[in-house]
Amino acid sequence: MSFTTMLGLGQTALELALFNSLTVLALFLSYWMLNVCDLSTDGCFALGAAVGAVVAIAGHPWLSLPAAMGAGMLSGLVTAILQTRMGVNSLLAGIIVNTGLYSVNIWIMGGSSLLNMNKTATVFTMLKEALKGGPLGGQYALIIGLIAVALVIAFLCLFLRTKLGLAIRATGDNPDMVRSSSINPAFTTTVGLCISNSFTALSGCLLAQSQKSVTVDIGSGMVTVALASLLIGGVFMGKRSIPLRAVGAVLGAFVFRLVYTIALRFNLPAFMLKLISAVIVVIAISGPYLKKQFPLYRRQLAARLGKGGGEEC
Repeated sequence: MSFTTMLGLGQTALELALFNSLTVLALFLSYWMLNVCDLSTDGCFALGAAVGAVVAIAGHPWLSLPAAMGAGMLSGLVTAILQTRMGVNSLLAGIIVNTGLYSVNIWIMGGSSLLNMNKTATVFTMLKEALKGGPLGGQYALIIGLIAVALVIAFLCLFLRTKLGLAIRATGDNPDMVRSSSINPAFTTTVGLCISNSFTALSGCLLAQSQKSVTVDIGSGMVTVALASLLIGGVFMGKRSIPLRAVGAVLGAFVFRLVYTIALRFNLPAFMLKLISAVIVVIAISGPYLKKQFPLYRRQLAARLGKGGGEEC
């Protein structure tokens, strides 16, 4: 593999990782801060892609971004209501919303499972035209991804230091203590899920516009990818400050996407990619545990070898 090819793979992986890392940052808020496992991620990602595509096709590319985020907030609101007002388990609430969003997304896309944006002005085509002829003309997708990720990280760092942000973090740590402090955990959960789902929808919107197409299953497996990236980032940064942990989540997204991209270079069948994602998730989850257990395994192995050697003598 030549250096130019490797550089191209690295840039492709970085661009996709930046778009996907918005979903990773969404789970950073909902899963790590709020301690809620939101399984509506796949449907919400596709919702943002569908809404963004429809608005862009209507001739409003810049409006597609807040429109997608607004749709994501509605998705998060429904998930939160099921959990906090109707007593539905958080995992089941996410599954229900994810299932319902499949039909909603097709309805938004006009009854079609595919939208083509080849002749549609998007934020990417507009920036490409603005940078045309300049030294950064070919890096327009990377620039948009970097700006989006930087803004989301900055927002999270500032928001989680506010009174409401601290209440959300406290809700994830100990909801009973929050309730005894006259803070409504239902409200903090709702706010947290609305914000996190808006990031997920924005991620889907940007990815769809960069690919110039939307399919109803564009978000399939996204929760697995985001969770794996989040856990990989946790391995790099551990329990440090929020800015470093957020950067670690983005780094985890890049590592995951890089491994994924390299796997594609080996001409693996398309049906094997889901298995690769699952294996990466298993490694990311079990890695820290196995690292802690390694000294114990080593002592057990040494004891068995010593016992076997003694019996032989």
